[in-house]
Amino acid sequence: MRKILLPALLLLTSLAIGQSKKALTHDLYDGWKSVGERLISNDGNFIVYAINPQEGDGEMMIQNIKTGYTKKIARGYNAAITQDSRFAVVKIKPPYQDTRQAKIKKKKPDEMPKDSLVYVLLGTDSIVKIPRIKSYKTPEKGSGWLAYHLDKPMPDSARKKALPDSLKIRIDMLTRLADSMIRISLDSVKGKIEKEEVMAAAKKAVKEIYKKADDAMTEDAEGDDASAATALSEGTELLVKNLVTNTNRSFKLVSDYGFDEKGSLLYIKTTKNTKDTNSRAQVLLYDLKTGIADTIMSGLNDAKNFVFDEAGKQLAFVAERDSSSKALQKFYRLWHWAPGKDTASILADKHTPGMRIGNTVSEYATLRFSQNGQQLYFGTAPVQPARDTTLVDFELARLDVWHYNDDYLQPQQLKQLTQEQRRSYLAVARPGTNQIVQLGSEDAENISLVDEGNAAWVLAESTKGNRSSQQWEGRTKSTAYVVNTTTGERTLIKNNSFGNYTASPRGNYVYWYDPKLQQYFTYNIAAGSIKNISQKIPVPLYDTENDVPDFPRAAGTIGWMSADQYFLIKDEFDIWKLDPNGEEQPQNLTLGYGRQQKIDFGYVSLDPEKRFIENGEPILLSALNKFDKHAGYFLHKAGEAGVPARLEMGAYSSGPVLKARAADQYLWQKATPSSSELYYGSSLAGGVAVTNIAAQQKDYNWFTSELVKWKMLDGKMSEGILFKPENFDPKKKYPVVFYFYERNSDNLYNYRAPAPSASTINIPYFVSNGYLVFDPNIYYKTGEPGQSAYNSVVSAARHLSKMPFVDSTKMGIQGQSWGGYQVAYLITKTNMFRAAGAGAPVANMTSAYGGIRWGAGINRQFQYEKTQSRIGATLWQRPDLYIKNSPLFVADKVNTPLLMMHNDADGSVPWYQGIEFFTALKRLDKKVWMLQYNGEDHNLVERKNRKDLSVRLSQFFDYYLKGAKPAQWIKEGLPATEKGRSWGLQVD
Repeated sequence: MRKILLPALLLLTSLAIGQSKKALTHDLYDGWKSVGERLISNDGNFIVYAINPQEGDGEMMIQNIKTGYTKKIARGYNAAITQDSRFAVVKIKPPYQDTRQAKIKKKKPDEMPKDSLVYVLLGTDSIVKIPRIKSYKTPEKGSGWLAYHLDKPMPDSARKKALPDSLKIRIDMLTRLADSMIRISLDSVKGKIEKEEVMAAAKKAVKEIYKKADDAMTEDAEGDDASAATALSEGTELLVKNLVTNTNRSFKLVSDYGFDEKGSLLYIKTTKNTKDTNSRAQVLLYDLKTGIADTIMSGLNDAKNFVFDEAGKQLAFVAERDSSSKALQKFYRLWHWAPGKDTASILADKHTPGMRIGNTVSEYATLRFSQNGQQLYFGTAPVQPARDTTLVDFELARLDVWHYNDDYLQPQQLKQLTQEQRRSYLAVARPGTNQIVQLGSEDAENISLVDEGNAAWVLAESTKGNRSSQQWEGRTKSTAYVVNTTTGERTLIKNNSFGNYTASPRGNYVYWYDPKLQQYFTYNIAAGSIKNISQKIPVPLYDTENDVPDFPRAAGTIGWMSADQYFLIKDEFDIWKLDPNGEEQPQNLTLGYGRQQKIDFGYVSLDPEKRFIENGEPILLSALNKFDKHAGYFLHKAGEAGVPARLEMGAYSSGPVLKARAADQYLWQKATPSSSELYYGSSLAGGVAVTNIAAQQKDYNWFTSELVKWKMLDGKMSEGILFKPENFDPKKKYPVVFYFYERNSDNLYNYRAPAPSASTINIPYFVSNGYLVFDPNIYYKTGEPGQSAYNSVVSAARHLSKMPFVDSTKMGIQGQSWGGYQVAYLITKTNMFRAAGAGAPVANMTSAYGGIRWGAGINRQFQYEKTQSRIGATLWQRPDLYIKNSPLFVADKVNTPLLMMHNDADGSVPWYQGIEFFTALKRLDKKVWMLQYNGEDHNLVERKNRKDLSVRLSQFFDYYLKGAKPAQWIKEGLPATEKGRSWGLQVD
């Protein structure tokens, strides 16, 4: 009897605990926290991470897990740890409410609350805080230096207004006292000099008062940087701090600055002092070792795109200094500095040998030294004609001319206008010579450097002549070349192919995947030959579940072995080693273990600068079991065949992994439906949980997720995720909302936070409030996207209806975009759903086919012929399929109440698709609502609108699936006369 009663008591206890928890409410969203940015020090001893609410003030945590050291920085973000693992630097946002109030009061930019900065000596309580900064920088691979750029000081009048009332009273009292002292002193002394001295002393006292005010406005400071506090003067000041000696160097009127990689030099660009006619803008070079700042250019109008070489021995930038500020044309030059030079010298301009006639140095192109410092890559561009100032805007026609020979449609041209106006073509200069070599051009517009720019060639690609087909292909063919960096001579690799070309790390090969042939190819630079290097692999190297009428995507690549010896790729599960010359037999390095166990292996790169993998090197593999959705990590020796060594595998989803550069210490994220936490340890097998963010949900009725498999109407198996409330009672009947897009079951163990909706139902909210939510996988057949959705969703609904805890009379469906289309289609074919929600649905494929995705300016034809819409034919080839799959043409069959959202700035699905469906259903006297958020895109961006949609989605489904009273907007709508005064959310 005891054995029988104990489990029963435990079950009753758990049910009682679950039932005592509160349901999630909409007002919880803002405060719901999650892990943000995270870092690990190079020595592995310290970690830095942010915990942020969705709206409001977060915090940055600094910890040493081994010693228990913890330091909390309120409102911290944008952190860095110095190379020597001694200091952490963190920016601090102003309090959220202060910024909010300043916006409400429409404060001027100088009066808005500004960021602060702290730097912390790790492992100690030493914290220094600097108020009102714009930015900071530390050397990427150097130690001991911090540069921070101060913002303009707040005007005294605004500063006083921004203070707390208690501090204002103290300041007023001190100010009156100072005024009294001035009057008494002036009455008691004689002589102008004495009066001036008294005035100066009084002014100094008042300044000290305001200095105390500044300190109070930047609360939480545990230290103070004296130089920073007194440095708030006209202009923007840069302070360069030696963190070891705690000494500063100040530079006035700075507009740009940056360290070299190793932290030995700092460039500084200054501007003119507008109050000094003799002032000149300058470029300074500050030697951090000697403390000497040299002027390497003076009198410039503009300078930008500064770059050091890797050794920190050269500096390059573009600058313009010859034209007046009102000049209609400005010509930039490429400048270069190296040790031994007093000033920077011109390396290239429009007159340099090798510069094409009519071209000049581009001011927009990124500059880059080769890794060995011998080449400097920059951009050239055609000289733009001067603007005709005689033309009057209001007398000129404004139009766009669409032409059948255009590479891109006019909307895409307009979207790309700024990019095209700033387009440049790569060229190379060699310091010490007076000649450049042009590498890129209009028919070789995309250039990639090889071997970090050290190679004697670059890889060029061009889509010229193939761009129009993007309209119906959704992609463009390209032609690839090898371009000699000494002569500019081109060698053709392959013409008009869908392959994406990439150079091997050492520059011995170019490789690509041919999606049509589903094979990998290499081009041998020395031999000039192309080889198919994967044709002997007996398993598919692509997604075998591809269900769009286009080439399947490649399974992916891992990377190159050292010295370009071997190339590592993936099939759907395992890793293969290929000979880039195609001579050796391909080798399955994981011995088919992934395919056997249904585990999809992926390479986890732990060093972003690592260009290739050494033979025998232990590499970390991510793993996802495609059957049960468990995730984990394995270790494998690169280049060697063997079964990977399992570190950990379990019912969770894996997140980003960070490794200390100089130690075997890791920081990574693991998620389950009930938590998403950071872990720290010397191995990914186990580890210590660093965060406990899940504690915030302990008082709320949470959710569980489980994998459900069933047979679809066509007899094939499918799977989906069933979400149940934590207090689930198998004896109750629950309403169900089916949410779907395409296939989401691999996300079984993801953590989902309560959050205002951008377009879809928030699963934690709905489940916490007494719903079941089911997300079924959908498998498609070409030409039958609507029927494919029916095959999956309706079969899933029938399957769930047989479960005793499902109320089959209270089932709803909801989806956005492609999901919204499927919802719209389904309600024309079945009445089994009590209510439906469709965001941005395509209702009429015949009109949507020729429409524009306004966000990118591209035509939508490719979506129907090749990708997601899956028709697989043009409108004139198979008009029957376009009509058959369009809900609009059978709108009279709809009996399900439908809530749509379609916004007037939708950049993906034309807004008129929603209007077409709404007006049809309205005429047919169907129950339909459409939410149109003004100025919003495909998915809502503004948080206020997301909050509004979340409330309306819950009110709508509560009314139809739970019998709740209808809100005013459901029952009566919201007249335009009430816009901005009422939102119709109230319930009578």
